[in-house]
Amino acid sequence: MVEAESALLKEASVEDTNGCCYKGPGYATPLEAMSGPRESLIYVTCVYSGTGIEKADYLATVDVDPNSPTYSKVVHRLTMPNLGDELHHSGWNSCSSCHGDPSADRRFLVLPSLISGRIYVIDTKKDPRAPSLHKVVEPEDIVKKTGLAYPHTSHCLASGDIMVSCLGDRDGNAHGNGFLLLDSEFNVKGRWEKPGHSPSFGYDYWYQPRHKTMISSSWGAPSAFTKGFNLQHVSDGLYGRHLYVYSWPDGELKQTLDLGNTGLIPLEIRFLHDPSKDTGYVGCALTSNMVRFFKNPDESWSHEVVISVKPLKVQNWILPEMPGLITDFLISLDDRFLYFVNWLHGDIRQYNIEDPKNPVLTGQVWVGGLVREGSPVVAVAEDGTTYQVDVPEIQGKQLRGGPQMIQLSLDGKRLYVTNSLFSTWDRQFYPELMEKGSHMLQIDVDTDTGGLAVNPNFLVDFELEPDGPSLAHEMRYPGGDCTSDIWI
Repeated sequence: MVEAESALLKEASVEDTNGCCYKGPGYATPLEAMSGPRESLIYVTCVYSGTGIEKADYLATVDVDPNSPTYSKVVHRLTMPNLGDELHHSGWNSCSSCHGDPSADRRFLVLPSLISGRIYVIDTKKDPRAPSLHKVVEPEDIVKKTGLAYPHTSHCLASGDIMVSCLGDRDGNAHGNGFLLLDSEFNVKGRWEKPGHSPSFGYDYWYQPRHKTMISSSWGAPSAFTKGFNLQHVSDGLYGRHLYVYSWPDGELKQTLDLGNTGLIPLEIRFLHDPSKDTGYVGCALTSNMVRFFKNPDESWSHEVVISVKPLKVQNWILPEMPGLITDFLISLDDRFLYFVNWLHGDIRQYNIEDPKNPVLTGQVWVGGLVREGSPVVAVAEDGTTYQVDVPEIQGKQLRGGPQMIQLSLDGKRLYVTNSLFSTWDRQFYPELMEKGSHMLQIDVDTDTGGLAVNPNFLVDFELEPDGPSLAHEMRYPGGDCTSDIWI
């Protein structure tokens, strides 16, 4: 194991400014995390569910050390014991919220399965390059004790518990959603929110303990989104447009923010990393707006649109206008830059958010999309002329799909990108992913003045997997990252 990897995985004996040594996981502050060792491995959830290949989903270990002979290669595959899971998002059993707790150890990666409802617990400590299955939390146990199904976002809590947002009941009804609690041994404890305080829809969430607040977002009813995207379902009220503000840690729903027609399908949600800050953002997929939320002097919360991605006028598509579809975003650990993807348009954007109210576009790169050169879909300019976007080849290969999940290095200089959203939606909008699988890219980031550039030396092509093309989704480093760590 390389020295940097050992240091990243050890996560111990980190000295604070007073010279005191901590034994818990992570880092004392987000800025301290930025000076941590460079990543050498990254874990990627890979899906066969919904592709037509009758194989189990797996967790891929990818070598991201440029000095390694296996750089940009899958070096291990941990296959799940069941079919049809649809591995999606993941989280750690402990993160920087437990920093300073000598009994805490960032060892286990928690992998919820969006469709089957299982939660896999993966041991990454025995061999970080070849993680192993530690435990399976079966859906029957979750449903029996909580009524919850369709698990999505997992975060560790400072208490040692793990909290998982669940998007509905086992019949796919959104009204059955809520927040699952697992104890430190991954046993089902129950629900986190108080009785009668469940949100109308579920998806992502983020907590900010110094402000005694957790805010969650809303995708839609599983009975709707599992069948593919249908615009009529939005009109039928089967998709969300609200944020849900909870008291932390006691689980009382204090306020519901209606984002209106400018905030349809709010997905990923992030507070600024600085735990003293009372502001954050949510990416609204369908309306392609980035919404800022913030606390008022009276302790209530408000919101405003701070970035709008204009829909493209198009020909040869299902609608005359195509939204960007903001499906993922993140914030650098120093809270300077915000990055998001437009899954349908095909670009990744970088904004300076040092003034959180007024983001400034500082970088943009095209790595796919439905209006790329060679696509049957063409964009129409304001003067009526048509055009398509030039997307670079990498290592002689044409890029497929559109940018979807992103993960940033601790130092903020490398952005990793995969392009599967959800198998049913992949099949609907990018059928080539079913045939050839997805891929993983690295984008080099200018952290001084801003800017993005595709790294031509890095490409993980999941078309070449031993069991056939797979769909790559979320990414996690062994030592934590800017979308799993929360500071208190």
